[in-house]
Amino acid sequence: MRGSLQNLLRNALRSPGGRRGTIALVVLVVAALALPPFLQDPAAIPDASRGALPPSGAHWFGTDLLNRDVLARLLTGARFSLGIAALATVLTATVGTGVGLAAGYAGGAVDAVLMRVADAALAIPRLFILLLLVLVWDRVPPAALILVIGLTGWFATSRLVRSETLRLRREPFVTAAEALGATPWRVMLTHLLPNAAGPVIVTATLGIGDVILLEAGLSFLGLGIQPPTPSWGGMILESRPVMTIAPWTAIFPGVAIIVTVLAANLVGEALRAALDPRTA
Repeated sequence: MRGSLQNLLRNALRSPGGRRGTIALVVLVVAALALPPFLQDPAAIPDASRGALPPSGAHWFGTDLLNRDVLARLLTGARFSLGIAALATVLTATVGTGVGLAAGYAGGAVDAVLMRVADAALAIPRLFILLLLVLVWDRVPPAALILVIGLTGWFATSRLVRSETLRLRREPFVTAAEALGATPWRVMLTHLLPNAAGPVIVTATLGIGDVILLEAGLSFLGLGIQPPTPSWGGMILESRPVMTIAPWTAIFPGVAIIVTVLAANLVGEALRAALDPRTA
């Protein structure tokens, strides 16, 4: 499994899009982790009477309506936006993979029930489900937001893993493992899961961009990360009163969302192309 995943990643990085997307994501993650301690406190309000100041040597990305440093808030918000996207995607991939393995390997009634649940959930727009769930809380904590986003996105992954499991379950190496007395858990975890990991990684990478957009959209609606904690969607929401006279307060978080989603999609598409035998 390790060798096949290494080959997948190596082949993906050979493409220009994969390299550019990876570099952009690495730079953003390193900046979000390393730079905030050297910048102004993102919650500090030095002088609210001065309002939004344009980009300058003192504030490279300017300040917002409350005179808070936009760059500091942008990078601190990146921690929340990227962290929520990564953890929610891992949760989605884990649940979807488990359900897909169980449905594909068990078959029969188990397969029918699990897939009907997934089909019913796929028929309902995900954003509608999210809005219904987050409205339960007045202030949604980050952990709850991760659970809500992660547990509403596994349906397509489960169908993908199920199809891979159905394809693999009659392969000679699986039949041999069963003949030697391997338990169903061992067969699924040792023989089926490694061979289904590639498509799951591709789907999860492409899903990161969707989760970032979902989190930003919820925060823009006031249902995601709550102020004063910065998030990219929340920063755009807070910029609305001064968007015409201080456009930088919305431009920079908007560009951050676009660049991050584009980078994640470039990496995902490169992984998909590397996994496609027609491009090998």
